[in-house]
Amino acid sequence: MLIGEVARRSGVSARMLRHYESLGLLRPSGRTGSGYREYSGDDIRRIFHIESLRSLGLSLREIGRALDDPGFTPSALVDDLIRQTHERIAAETELLTRLRRIDAAEPAGWEDVLQVVAFLQALGSNSAAARQRAALSSAGEVPVPVEALVEAVLRESEPNVAGALRWALARSGDDGTALLAQGLGSPVAAVRERAVQSLAEMPGDEATARLRDALSNPDAVVRGHAALALGTRGVPEAIPVLIDMIVAGRNDTDAADALSMLASDTATVDQIAANQIAADRIAANQIATGLVDRLADDTTEAPARVRLTQALADIPGSTASDALVELAQDGNRAVAVTATYLLRLRDAQ
Repeated sequence: MLIGEVARRSGVSARMLRHYESLGLLRPSGRTGSGYREYSGDDIRRIFHIESLRSLGLSLREIGRALDDPGFTPSALVDDLIRQTHERIAAETELLTRLRRIDAAEPAGWEDVLQVVAFLQALGSNSAAARQRAALSSAGEVPVPVEALVEAVLRESEPNVAGALRWALARSGDDGTALLAQGLGSPVAAVRERAVQSLAEMPGDEATARLRDALSNPDAVVRGHAALALGTRGVPEAIPVLIDMIVAGRNDTDAADALSMLASDTATVDQIAANQIAADRIAANQIATGLVDRLADDTTEAPARVRLTQALADIPGSTASDALVELAQDGNRAVAVTATYLLRLRDAQ
């Protein structure tokens, strides 16, 4: 079979067949009387073998070894090809991600493109200072890829840089809220904590809704951060989690402060007023009742009872005052002393 017919049937150009021959990779078995190359059935099969190995990513030199070296074992080469392919896919995926983020920023011109590229490179820098500068510069005129900011804040372990990234995200609007909420389901505890901390600094109703959802998160740390943030936003659903934090001794001072804010927060009162239930007292009574119930629980240990008593200090209303009067006679001396002291402070006010 002449070279033109071989090229037509195999799909390999005549020029490539001659190149294979120049490398010693393929040698036609014969020549016609006129000197034209003539390929046998075995030659055709070798062409298909070459093309099959090329499709796996082997170089022509590696293909020659594979076909001609009797001692050649493919396992090591295939393992190397797998590694190279993984590296190539990772590089291509990174490039695709970068291009999508540039597109999402909707650059007006090449100058904007270059600024976005510089921003993305700085976010991925090994220098904490460079990452922090990138976050602080994100308030410029060029739109910043929010997805890149979220990814950066979820992996950032340097506190100052993380704070700058959270600030940048808060200025970006609601676009990053859903992405941060996905981080709450991460298998990595540190990522979950960074996600809820960032959500806590995001403004708006959507962030508040995501924080409400986080109150039922299996991770106690996530629940705690969400409850503290919601306490400052006047959301009464945070009350049970805040009380749990006091019992557990986990950020109990902050939890008590949040309860105090909720007890006097007008936003909380307004929300509960919709239920037409003593809007001026229900928040404080709800919190005081929750604290007293945990104090009366037989499973609540002595240190936790002291913390719960202390938390009653800044809760206004008769429910808290009556509870302190009773606690002043408590069998636990630390609880009784604490309650007595708090009653004196209330009387002095």
